[in-house]
Amino acid sequence: MAATTHWLTRAYPAGGGALQRGLAEAQARQAVTVAAWLRYPTDLDAELVALTGPGGSARLDWISGADVPSDEEEREHGWRSWVDEVVASWAACLLTTPSLAAAAVAALAGTEHADAVPVAFRRLTKPAAGDRGAAALLRHPDLLAPIAELHRPGLLDCLGADPALAG
Repeated sequence: MAATTHWLTRAYPAGGGALQRGLAEAQARQAVTVAAWLRYPTDLDAELVALTGPGGSARLDWISGADVPSDEEEREHGWRSWVDEVVASWAACLLTTPSLAAAAVAALAGTEHADAVPVAFRRLTKPAAGDRGAAALLRHPDLLAPIAELHRPGLLDCLGADPALAG
């Protein structure tokens, strides 16, 4: 989750200072957490991903136009291999579509993850004006559309949601 959050905040950075970066990161982290918990609903699922690795950021980098690191930079940025493309795509859907974010958080009720850690996900589902301002790029539907569209059908299926809910 940390690598996917890091990728999102690097690909769609916050403007301003440390407070804005922190607010944007909090929103990205909440979106990634919800997406990961939906994608890997049990502790066993999460452990299997930890063993096999989630796939990396190569396709996301290409789609978003992010600078692709050289081989030497890749060794220094090994975190990129831990980016989960599906989780990043689902998180992008949640960040740009409030109705999906609310449905996703509601779907977590009673899951192993949600039972273990009580979290409200307020910055994701009900962002304040300061949150929205800090994460203007991270929540911009047009900018995130190429990433969100990669795996939106899977998220809708996971939620049992009507495609009309997707915006």
